Order: sequence, then structure tokens, then C-alpha cells
Amino acid sequence: MRAIRTAFVAAFFLAQPVVTFAQSLSCALPQKPMIEVELMFGRNIGGKLGVTESRWAAFLAREVTPRFPDGLTVFDTTGQWRDAKTKAIVREPSKIVRIITADTEAQGKIDAIAEAYKKQFRQDSVGIVSRPSCVSF
Repeated sequence: MRAIRTAFVAAFFLAQPVVTFAQSLSCALPQKPMIEVELMFGRNIGGKLGVTESRWAAFLAREVTPRFPDGLTVFDTTGQWRDAKTKAIVREPSKIVRIITADTEAQGKIDAIAEAYKKQFRQDSVGIVSRPSCVSF
């Protein structure tokens, strides 16, 4: 997850321009400008699966859903990153949460989710990617 730390730092510094850019994005009707956010959560703790499905479901219900009750999508994935110390490639089961929102306060909510996950599951980082999108539902 150390490699994902770089994505988190980049997303943090780029978040404000993305919000501004999305608001000025010209979309063809019926689409409208929104922000698409992906959060990448590694599930290993100490080299073994530590975030079980039940622990993940509890985290999602407590930390993510209340902040984005209008909807989100969760993907089961496998993440990969290079350990900076050993140079070994590490693979782990992961979750990606995709949130599409027009909420101008979204960045603070995203940051709170990432911090809660890192604290609860002893993670070094949570990957965050934010991008402007034209969206319709």
C-alpha cells in the first residue's frame, strides 16, 4: 500500500482543482458535471487477510454509507505494490469504492473515510483518485 500513498498525496493536492474543473465542465444533456472518486483499500494486515468481509461490511456501513447515502459501488479486486524496503512485489485482496457526487464538501468526507480505515485497520495508506466526469443516472 506504500505505492498507493503516492496516489493519495497527488489526489489530496489535486482535489480542489478537480472540484473547480468539474463545476466548469461542459456536459451534453442529460449529463451534468460531477466528481468521480475511487478509494483503494488493501485488506491485508501484517501480511495476511485482516479485513474480512464482515469487518469490511461494518466499516462500509459505519464510515462510508452515512457520508454518501445517495449511492456508491464496491468492487472486489486484487492490489499490487512494491515494498520499498524489500523491493518485493506484494499482492493483496482489496476493495475499490467508486463514488460519484456533486457534493462540494466531498473531499473532507473522503479524507475522513481514508483516515478511519488507516486507523482501524493499521494501514499505511488508502489510494484516492478524483476526476471530473459527465454523469447521468
